[in-house]
Amino acid sequence: MKNILFVCTGNTCRSPMAEAILRNYNLSDIEVKSAGVYAYGGQTASEYTVTVLDKHKIVQDHASSPLKGEDIEWATYVLTMTEGHKQLIASHYPQAIEKTFTLKEFVSDDPGNRDISDPFGGNEQVYEQTFHELSKWIKKLVEKLKD
Repeated sequence: MKNILFVCTGNTCRSPMAEAILRNYNLSDIEVKSAGVYAYGGQTASEYTVTVLDKHKIVQDHASSPLKGEDIEWATYVLTMTEGHKQLIASHYPQAIEKTFTLKEFVSDDPGNRDISDPFGGNEQVYEQTFHELSKWIKKLVEKLKD
């Protein structure tokens, strides 16, 4: 069993979208959840996150969660949306350095931009672009996890 923790800033846009996309693969040997480095607990996913996931027939039932030590302990891999998130986790949870990566870094050897753009404040099209970007990288993640 592999436990995947997606992390972004507020846990209302990117990481819940990533969680829902991976969960939609229905992989029996993968558990997934998400958290935010600056999240308030109990918030629903953003309106456009819900709209875009619904449009792609991906079920989500999300309540935001601030990143906690037990999440880090639970995770086999901590996959962040940006280098900044990764660095913040490394400074607060040094024991997690070996298992913390940006999503792009974990699935690609390309040393280019390793951040997933934050759609917060954007329109539905921006969220749709984020969905397609995440879908591409999560497909690669699934392939890697199956190896």
